[in-house]
Amino acid sequence: MKTIFSGIQPSGIPTIGNYIGAMKQFVQLQNDYHCFFCIVDEHAITVPQDRLKLRKQILQLASLYLAVGIDPEKATVFIQSEVSAHTEAAWIVQCNTSLGELERMTQFKDKSQKIGATSVSAGLLTYPPLMVADIILYNTDLVPVGEDQKQHLELTRDFVERFNSRYAENVNQPLLVLPEVKIPDKNAGGRVMSLQDPTKKMSKSDSNSKGFISMLDEPNIIRKKIRSAVTDSSGKIEYDVENKPGISNLLVIYSSFSDFTIDELVKKYTDTGYAEFKNDLAEVVVSTLEPIQARYRELLKSDDLQTILDNGAIKASKVANKTLRKMKNAVGLGRKTKH
Repeated sequence: MKTIFSGIQPSGIPTIGNYIGAMKQFVQLQNDYHCFFCIVDEHAITVPQDRLKLRKQILQLASLYLAVGIDPEKATVFIQSEVSAHTEAAWIVQCNTSLGELERMTQFKDKSQKIGATSVSAGLLTYPPLMVADIILYNTDLVPVGEDQKQHLELTRDFVERFNSRYAENVNQPLLVLPEVKIPDKNAGGRVMSLQDPTKKMSKSDSNSKGFISMLDEPNIIRKKIRSAVTDSSGKIEYDVENKPGISNLLVIYSSFSDFTIDELVKKYTDTGYAEFKNDLAEVVVSTLEPIQARYRELLKSDDLQTILDNGAIKASKVANKTLRKMKNAVGLGRKTKH
């Protein structure tokens, strides 16, 4: 069985875009893969954080992933900072990565230009090696990433090939597994757009709160946001991303929250106006999120969450430490140990 790793930033409550594009698909993937779902709190501190808020968001995110259906018996859910191998391996990665490679990372260039080089933390430059470490420690075969993260996976692949070439004693026995990218299935809602500007991706950081639906939004808030979603003046329900991006986006959301394909929905609502379609969509979203929200609240209050995270850190550490020992032996750190 192949292994999947995914790192999730504790940067706030996920949107239904995150649910459709990642969380829902992870629930399916755990049945066919060894899955490691890591809450990457060390990545979060590349920008200033309020410590109490960060800890709260870590537990909220863990609770939500479990509430949507991630099964701790099938998948390993853990917090990055509770597995020390991540930072140790990241140092080895940094020492085998050139400064030029890191400076070419698009996200670093974009953020450093926005806020100025003197205000950027060194962690923003060096967090890609930590991301590489996250992936390689678990002998990862597949990494589900969006288009905006493909560059970081390419860095991971470059590092693995370089490390194996430089340190493996036998070319037929590589030290590290070379991961492949797994882009989320767009037909399964891999990219959900803003409700107010359907030409841009839905984001929880959107200044217009009507543009996104949070996984914890109350039912009436969800209904209002969907009713106010931007469409067009034709009133005809069709899937045409280029000419009708608003209604096309709502069709993607509806399909992802139901058993209907987009084609089936278009036929179902052929003679129906946008208002009725939006009302039906709102009820489908509400009926899906309500039990998730109830389970989320239960988990936050129970001891189960702490036990699951404790066990997840133990399970993850066993795998990660074995890979770390191989890496340390390969580069000559400390005394040689058995794998």
